[in-house]
Amino acid sequence: MIDIKVPVVGESISEVTLLKWTKADGAWVERDEVIAELESEKATFEINAEKAGILKHGAAEADTVKIGDVVCQIDETATKPEGVAAPAKEEKKETPAPKVETAAPVAAVSNDIKATPVAAAIIADKKVDVGSIKPSGSGGKILKDDVLQALSNPGKVSFNGGGLGSRNVRKEKMSNLRKTISRRLVESKNTTAMLTTFNEVDMGRIMETRTKYKDKFKEIHGVNLGFMSFFAKACAIALSEWPAVNAYIDSDEIIYHDYADISIAVSTPRGLTVPVMRNVESMSMADVEKKVVELAGKARDNKLTMEELTGGTFTITNGGVFGSLMSTPIINLPQSAILGMHKIQERPMAVNGQVVIRPMMYVALSYDHRIIDGRESVSFLVRVKELLENPELLLFGKDPVKTLLEV
Repeated sequence: MIDIKVPVVGESISEVTLLKWTKADGAWVERDEVIAELESEKATFEINAEKAGILKHGAAEADTVKIGDVVCQIDETATKPEGVAAPAKEEKKETPAPKVETAAPVAAVSNDIKATPVAAAIIADKKVDVGSIKPSGSGGKILKDDVLQALSNPGKVSFNGGGLGSRNVRKEKMSNLRKTISRRLVESKNTTAMLTTFNEVDMGRIMETRTKYKDKFKEIHGVNLGFMSFFAKACAIALSEWPAVNAYIDSDEIIYHDYADISIAVSTPRGLTVPVMRNVESMSMADVEKKVVELAGKARDNKLTMEELTGGTFTITNGGVFGSLMSTPIINLPQSAILGMHKIQERPMAVNGQVVIRPMMYVALSYDHRIIDGRESVSFLVRVKELLENPELLLFGKDPVKTLLEV
């Protein structure tokens, strides 16, 4: 028997959670085949079979196991059963380009709607609002009875398929990821002098630019032109001009960064993750959009590495995709500032003495007042606003005409 132990995944991590077995107890496994998925407080990772043989589980799904514990064994002396085919080689699939959205862009990941064929047919035929249906099937699948219940009880909902009038109470163990999110958010609130400043951005120019160039952009770069690239590039320029916003406190020192490693908050069914885009100041718009798609895909599939989740200098989060009009985002430690994007909404605005309807977005900058003063925070956000409302400035941060005239 070969012992398969929980590997070391980080200096400060002492235990992990067994998310699921990808191979059943007693099943034949090939060498290097993925047999289980584990979750640490920061990321999800896989365990591979070190030898071919019969797998024997040593822990159950949802169990907490310590680093170095034996999680399973493989009997490499066993004879391969007849009829067991070798695992098919996984073909490399191209990451699909994200759909063009009419609302604010998102680095976020949502659950796909899952339904049985009969349920799906009824939903389509009766034009049922999927939001009014409470799925009761395995893995959140909508069953026929779920749709019928929604149709027969308009305006009434049941929680978790428990039936109308249910008084059921459920207990669910917190995942390591959720524990970490909880701990870090409380730590951020308790250890920083957090303050939030607001502004609003006229998104008209960016929306016009996307409409004009989106097809050509996708044809050349193979990815959609979203909003995140505009925001990431604008923040990178503003961070270079206001270095305190891109710094953090370490004991009695201030650590400044001469680069912009921008974290993007990505919502997944399992919780919030914040992967990092490195050296955004050196990336093109297409580079940013491709990286967003890559990181969002990895977050959705629980494939983010520890390196991709650590080391950011500034964070952008987008609650607009969920309909948020305004919020005060919490600083992502050890960083000192975070920019919150929100829903784009048409509002009447006074322009040159006339009331016009413009697509507006509220933006919020939460910052650590210990290191960032009011002048710096407000000036940073105003600069971001200026760059977004004049996309041509993103080319090198200056007005082309003013540069030509050297004024």
